[in-house]
Amino acid sequence: MSKRTSSAATNGAAPNDDQVKASTAVDKQKLLFSPNPGHFSLVRALHLADLITELNGLCGILSVFSAMRYCLGDPTDHSNLWTGLAFLPFGLFFDFLDGRVARWRKKSSMMGQELDSLADLITFGIAPASIAFAIGLRTSLDHLLLGFFVLCGLTRLARFNVTAANGVIPKDASGKAAYFEGTPIPTTLALDALMGWWISSGRIHDRIPGGVWLEGTALAVHPVVLVFVAHGCLMVSKTLKIPKP
Repeated sequence: MSKRTSSAATNGAAPNDDQVKASTAVDKQKLLFSPNPGHFSLVRALHLADLITELNGLCGILSVFSAMRYCLGDPTDHSNLWTGLAFLPFGLFFDFLDGRVARWRKKSSMMGQELDSLADLITFGIAPASIAFAIGLRTSLDHLLLGFFVLCGLTRLARFNVTAANGVIPKDASGKAAYFEGTPIPTTLALDALMGWWISSGRIHDRIPGGVWLEGTALAVHPVVLVFVAHGCLMVSKTLKIPKP
């Protein structure tokens, strides 16, 4: 999960090339706050890294749509499930790429940081929960616990933005945060791999590992949903610190 923040210019010194590029990035973002920005100003305000971040979000959206298409089609045809899972590693690729492009071009912004978090929420939060629903985690309690998982991802991303912006987490010379508090949300790809294994072995719907507890009651639940709950708790952990690569 790449987070992009702006670099501060040196006070009282002649700007170097890097600072000129950073200043250009800031000026470009002023289009967002202009009272009369003109047509397509939002598009013109986006940097190349922002457009790459949008591709991350697109992967997540297409994954959700694939899960929905599976739910509407033949439950024995798993092609849409595999398509939905396949989009998510591409989302991770774009998530890594946008930060590297931003640092390479030395053009980052608050807009880019917010886009990054929103795209990550779709691709690594909502999309995995949608696939979990599609493969059979469909009881009311399953829905509540999957919702908890997504909210943990949302809270984790919001905390990162706040702590990074206020200097709570130390940064290296390039402005990149030194570590993650809690597991970064792209680690939900491990859950995607687990669901892929279930699909390949036919362990979905009424054959989901662990079956269903309290079936026929309002508290019916698939115990495997607790894996999503545990992962959500790791994401919002305050004490778990993972070095950022």
